[in-house]
Amino acid sequence: MKTIIRRPVILSILCIVGYIWVVLTIPALFSPDTKRLGEWYPALFGAVVAFQFIAFIGIWHMKRWGVELFLVNFFFKTILHFLTGMAGDGGVMAGIVLTVFFTLPLLKFYPRMDRNL
Repeated sequence: MKTIIRRPVILSILCIVGYIWVVLTIPALFSPDTKRLGEWYPALFGAVVAFQFIAFIGIWHMKRWGVELFLVNFFFKTILHFLTGMAGDGGVMAGIVLTVFFTLPLLKFYPRMDRNL
């Protein structure tokens, strides 16, 4: 018999905000500033956005891999911003603060999440 894990309301709210965050990030993929950083950068940034969306799907289904993917994606994205010299603007700091805001409730409910795919 499969055990059903109920999703806390705070995680539902965070996932909805995360989905909106991903949708609002998509236009940045096609901006001239993104293309200016190099031919490879839009594809890499697109992969980051796609993995962020996949992480929120995992969190929505109460899977531990969703939280783990969210954290790995955050560190990868932060390193990418530092390597491309975009770490100095306010958007990166806002992203870091928002990610910390997301991470605290995720880590609180992490032990209740399912280990399986």
